[in-house]
Amino acid sequence: MPTQTMNETKTTQTTCRTLRTGGFMQKLSPAAVADLTAIHAAHEYESGEVLFSEKQEATGIFIVREGIVRLSMNSTDGRRLSLRVARAGEVLGLSAALFGTRCETTAETLSSAKITHISAAEFRAFLRRNPDVYDLVTEEISHQYSMACEQLRNVGLSASAPEKLARLLLEMSESGQETENGSRFRFLLTHEQIGEFIGASRETVTRTLGSFKHRRLVALNGSFLTIPNRRALECYARN
Repeated sequence: MPTQTMNETKTTQTTCRTLRTGGFMQKLSPAAVADLTAIHAAHEYESGEVLFSEKQEATGIFIVREGIVRLSMNSTDGRRLSLRVARAGEVLGLSAALFGTRCETTAETLSSAKITHISAAEFRAFLRRNPDVYDLVTEEISHQYSMACEQLRNVGLSASAPEKLARLLLEMSESGQETENGSRFRFLLTHEQIGEFIGASRETVTRTLGSFKHRRLVALNGSFLTIPNRRALECYARN
C-alpha cells in the first residue's frame, strides 16, 4: 500500500468524499415542513418499484421519508449507469417538475420505502405560499447537478475498479454509524448493482470486493458492511 505524508492523506480524505445533498427536508423551516407534509401522506413502496423513468413526462416531486432510492440512466442497449443513492429527507424530480421537462433519470427503490408524491402544480402552490423555499430549491438542484458530475467523473476518469469501488463504499458509509470496529452501514447492493455504480462487470466487482476483504479493508456480516480503517480504504480512493 502506498505511503503518504499527513498532508497527502488529508488531501485524499477531502477529494474522495462524494458530495451529498444534506437532506432537503432538514433545511426547511418547521412551518414549511408542516405545510409540505400536510399535502399528502407518505405511500409505502416495496423494493424494486420504479417511481419515475427517464424521458417520461414529469408527474411531480417525490420526497423520500424512509428507505433508499437509486437514480440511474439507461442506454438503448440495456446498459445502466447508477448515479447515486437518495436517502430519507431528499427530494427527487425537482428540476423536471418545476420546468415541465421530461425526467432525466430513473428512480427505483432499493429497499422498502415510504415516499410522498406531490404533483408539480401542488408543489408550485407550496412555493408561492413559502417563497423563502425558492433559494433552497435552487441550492438543491445545484447540488444534485454537482453529484451527477462527480459520479460521471468517478466512472469515466478513475483509473481502476479498486479506486471506484473504494469511493463508492466510502460515500455509502457516510449514512452509517461509528462503532468500535469501524464505520458500519447496511449494504443492500448486489454485485451487479455495484457494477452499475462503478462501470464494471459483476465478475470484476466480486474479485475486487474479495481483495478488499482479504486485505481487511472491509468486513461483511449479513447485510451489513464495516470499514475498519477508513484511512486505509481512502488510499485506494485517491484521485
